[in-house]
Amino acid sequence: MTRVVIIGGSGHVGTYLVPRLVEAGFHVVNVSRGQRQPYTPHKAWGSVEQVAIDREAAEGDGAFGGAIFDLKPDILIDMTCFTLASAKEIVEAVKGEVEHFLHTGTIWVHGPSVTVPTTEMQPRKPFGDYGVQKAAIEAYLLHEARRNGFPATIVHPGHIVGRGWEPLNPEGHFEPAVFTRLARGEEVLIPNLGMETVHHVHADDVAQMFMRAIARRSVALGEAFHTVSPAAITLRGYAEAMAAWFGQEPNLAFLPWPEWKSRQSDRTAQATWDHIAHSPNCSIDKARAMLGYQPRYTSLEAVQESVAWLIEKGIVRAD
Repeated sequence: MTRVVIIGGSGHVGTYLVPRLVEAGFHVVNVSRGQRQPYTPHKAWGSVEQVAIDREAAEGDGAFGGAIFDLKPDILIDMTCFTLASAKEIVEAVKGEVEHFLHTGTIWVHGPSVTVPTTEMQPRKPFGDYGVQKAAIEAYLLHEARRNGFPATIVHPGHIVGRGWEPLNPEGHFEPAVFTRLARGEEVLIPNLGMETVHHVHADDVAQMFMRAIARRSVALGEAFHTVSPAAITLRGYAEAMAAWFGQEPNLAFLPWPEWKSRQSDRTAQATWDHIAHSPNCSIDKARAMLGYQPRYTSLEAVQESVAWLIEKGIVRAD
């Protein structure tokens, strides 16, 4: 039986991916710190081999790559790699042994868009430590794949949402109170004219992408794929659509960025700036053509599932 080792498989995407792998007949090994349960229970988890490793601590000792090698993966999926040094340790450990290595990247490898929808071919101009590190990892893995035959595929998700997750909201940050204000018809402040874009993806559609890349390994090797919904949404359109979902007329005010920022905490303002400065709008044509990727959820459908869960938990008040 083919062994699939997932590093960080108890997270949001893993919640959907692990059952898919088990049901497809793989033997699944989940590597995590052992501190988190899947977001949604599923009987498939009963057949998953659980291995507790603290990645940060093991990498500090130079032991993480060896620990993964000892698990003898045929397929290795890395959900929690955020630095080039971390990627290199894994690759050097499993080079020549693993049949397929799949890395979780991000659409933020692009930085600001030039033409939209952005394709995987466009030059990388990342900013911010997260995007810069992920772009460096992508460049390294693609070089190893195309020059040295390392069997790497990169999956670049957008803003991941679904049950169990607080979604990126129409103000461009993560405070769920924005949805409560929309539900009550209260004023919501949108930076600038609200024409910046965000690009969500349901966690199960990310899981779908991994499964399709594994199934079409021969064409997926040495490639990177955007993993997002069929279309990005503007902050304004997002707010208007969510207000309508709650049965309300949108009550929106638009403020120039300096004024909007002055009314927020530093943390909220930074989160919004990161998102509007990127304003991602990514094409999935490549993934559709090469892998048959067909997202089940639009951006709004994925967000609405998340918000329904927030309402169930009493985090968002729709009364």
